[in-house]
Amino acid sequence: MEIKIQSIHFDATEKLQAFIEKKVAKLEKSFEDIQKVEVQCKLVKPATAQNKEVSLSVAVPGNTLFVEKTSDTFEESVDLCVDSMRSQLQKFKEKLRNR
Repeated sequence: MEIKIQSIHFDATEKLQAFIEKKVAKLEKSFEDIQKVEVQCKLVKPATAQNKEVSLSVAVPGNTLFVEKTSDTFEESVDLCVDSMRSQLQKFKEKLRNR
């Protein structure tokens, strides 16, 4: 599984990148055939609250799943994205099983 992290309008710290990689790696427990994961961290309007937006794009065979969340911290946004993506992956796995 290849993980690509992009930070838009700011520079991501090594600590943040390590946190993202650790969380995203757990997605493989839900679905083994993940080919590529793209994580985009974006700072929206720096002066406001709820300005850390994270989008997670997961490439699986024949499909790409996408989720985007916004909150006060990047860590919280990543957590929300990973939780949401886990449920999407489980639904996708169910569909594959039913075919």
